[in-house]
Amino acid sequence: MDDYQKEIADLEAQVDQLVEAEGDPKTIAELSMQLEILKAIYARALDLLERGKKDQGLRYGLRIQGYGDWTLENVYAFVYERAVELEPRQHGAFVGGIKGTDFALLLNS
Repeated sequence: MDDYQKEIADLEAQVDQLVEAEGDPKTIAELSMQLEILKAIYARALDLLERGKKDQGLRYGLRIQGYGDWTLENVYAFVYERAVELEPRQHGAFVGGIKGTDFALLLNS
């Protein structure tokens, strides 16, 4: 389990505990949204990481943009930073924007 999976699992456990304890609905909603965003970013980073294993251009793009070698940590940092730059919108649209963004195209632009 990598650090990102651990963070996601810890946040899932925290949300589950709050739900079971009938915690503050606003806190549960905020943590649930955060969890959904982290899951979307992680999934896109894994997808890009796999694509880059077969595409030297993607690896080069990451390096020239200052992220270094083709590692999960560096690819995740790239995806995270680009996701934050997406136009802020309603939560569902934001997560959809993360899921729908071609981060490989952003590497080569």
